[in-house]
Amino acid sequence: MSEETIVNNEEVTAEAEKETKCKKAEKKEKKQTAKEFEELKKANEELKKQVEELNGKLEADHESMLRIAAEYENYRKRTAKEKEGIYGDAYVDAVTQLLPILDNLERAVGFAESGNLAEGVNMTLNMFKETFAKMGVEEIATEGVAFDPNLHNAVMHVEDDSLGENMIAETFSKGYKKGDKVIRYAMVKVAN
Repeated sequence: MSEETIVNNEEVTAEAEKETKCKKAEKKEKKQTAKEFEELKKANEELKKQVEELNGKLEADHESMLRIAAEYENYRKRTAKEKEGIYGDAYVDAVTQLLPILDNLERAVGFAESGNLAEGVNMTLNMFKETFAKMGVEEIATEGVAFDPNLHNAVMHVEDDSLGENMIAETFSKGYKKGDKVIRYAMVKVAN
């Protein structure tokens, strides 16, 4: 064989070896890339699961927070209503304790003779009535009105043709109310 042929063969062999090495390196690189791809795929799946878990927890936390907010709002409304009820009840109790004094002052005006004492009792009675008006306490109407079981307490019945049926004939004790709440029912005599 000639020297040129040997050199060519050596070159071809060297090139073939290079090619083989390149193919092996390529194959190795492909395996490495495939392995890395699988690892990344697994990591991606794990991350997706973690994201789903976190989203689930966030939704649960969000629902829990909404429930807590709703419970708090209900609590706030309930306590405000209870507070208002307690205030109203205390108000009614206080006014109820003052009504016998008002009744006695009205009786005293009827029996007082003219003079300083009668004038003083009248002034005190007027102050009482003004104070009740400022507080929003009103007297329940009884004269010339029909009997209303929501405002009046019928303690007697009388047959009187001059009055219509269920009309109030006489008032024994005045009644009072604040707004729609009755503090004391008016005790009345009702015509049949």
